Amino acid sequence: MPEIVRRRLSTLDQRFNPYSWLITLIIVTVAGILRFAGLDKPKGYIFDEVCYPTDAWDMLQHGFEWDEKVNGAAYVVHPPLGKWLIALGETVYGNNELGWRFSTAVAGTLMVLILIRIAFRLFHSIVLAGIAGLLMTLDGFQLVLSRTSLLDIFIGLFILMTFGALVLDRDHYRRRWLRALERGYDPEKTPTVPLIVPWWLLAAGITFGMACSVKWSAAFFAPFFAALVIVWRVQARRSAGVRGPVLAGILGDLGWLLLCFGLAIGVYLASWTGWFVTDNGYFRHYRADNGWSEPPVVGALLNLAHYHSEAFNFHTGLTEKHTYQSWPWQWLLLGRPVAFYWSTAGNCGAPSCAAEILLLGTPILWWSFLPALGALTWFGIARRDWRAYAIMTGAVAGLLPWFYFAVKDGRTMFAFYVMPALPFLILAVVYVLGAIMTPPGGMAAGANRSDRQLIGAVAVSTYVVLVALCFAYFYPVFVGTLLPYDDWSVRMWLGGRWI
Repeated sequence: MPEIVRRRLSTLDQRFNPYSWLITLIIVTVAGILRFAGLDKPKGYIFDEVCYPTDAWDMLQHGFEWDEKVNGAAYVVHPPLGKWLIALGETVYGNNELGWRFSTAVAGTLMVLILIRIAFRLFHSIVLAGIAGLLMTLDGFQLVLSRTSLLDIFIGLFILMTFGALVLDRDHYRRRWLRALERGYDPEKTPTVPLIVPWWLLAAGITFGMACSVKWSAAFFAPFFAALVIVWRVQARRSAGVRGPVLAGILGDLGWLLLCFGLAIGVYLASWTGWFVTDNGYFRHYRADNGWSEPPVVGALLNLAHYHSEAFNFHTGLTEKHTYQSWPWQWLLLGRPVAFYWSTAGNCGAPSCAAEILLLGTPILWWSFLPALGALTWFGIARRDWRAYAIMTGAVAGLLPWFYFAVKDGRTMFAFYVMPALPFLILAVVYVLGAIMTPPGGMAAGANRSDRQLIGAVAVSTYVVLVALCFAYFYPVFVGTLLPYDDWSVRMWLGGRWI
């Protein structure tokens, strides 16, 4: 086998790297402390906690959401899995602040862990992987959602897990091709491609199904991720020397993708088990209640389909104005963050005090997202780097569909809808930071190269320190610390847009 083929199919060395795991452990520990410390405060429900923790507790009692006002099943418009995850914390700690926020804190901490491992897989650099985890750890947006009982942190976690599984599937597929060539497979003589069971792709189907079982908006990622899988497989076959790499094996690619989506559908339906096994869920017997036939299994699925139709109509028709609604073009600019909590009660040693939890991304980090996406696009074109377009694909999948619905329907939207795109935006920043630290390929070795590396390292270190200082400055409004009113006011950099 030619050496050039081996290099084209090579992937990250799979040997255990203790230093990468040491960095992972340190950063994840810091992230966990920030997300769990004082998790039971403030007391009471904040923002949409009036919905999801109550639904979760009712699901523990009845198997489905319950409406106390009518003493019957509640009509809800999001799938059950996120609420079941909240219910896990309530099962352990009870129906209280710690109970209903515990699972979101776990999910937020796990996101940091998985992002570090994905970054290490992509960049082959302990430093860049650590920076990726540190940037997410020090992001106020992710921190607030990790400490609040909303659903969005779960969809962010499962979409990130899906992307990680797809990256592993890419490596697995290329390694299996390399192994086949080493064993004597000759693409010139054998028209069929080797059978490669994509275990990681199937795992991605399961995690993607879990994401869709939290919120339907996860489905936006389906065509983008499917395109990534096909492109990566075609590239692998081309690297292996297969003639017509697009047509060769494409039926297998599509077949595995269909199985992957079949698993996702199965996971999604399984998340509705509480609704299926009870008789009193909302629309559970819609057909029978309206005098229509309701055969076993099929009738339940048709009733669920009607439920989904009604929920879809609700989502597409949601145009009611809200104080903290925002448009997708405002999100990365922090144009309209969401106030989750506000109080002026208590003693802070000043004539007037304020305590707020503001869903605000760490400004220096978030205001670098757009330049990073621009640079990522350039590097992706100039370097033809698969990592650049993979990261860009995730960012586009998490952002672009919302622009469409904003223009088409004028739907009511909130900044927390961007949560699934956040890991990809951070990876875009890390990619660019890595490029800054890496000398151009054409630069001669020696003093010039070392100087460039030193300058790049200083620039990157300065950026990370500034993000950390910015996070520390805004930390009180991420966790609801009681401040003198003037101290709170000076943190509202964009004035009325942040109030």
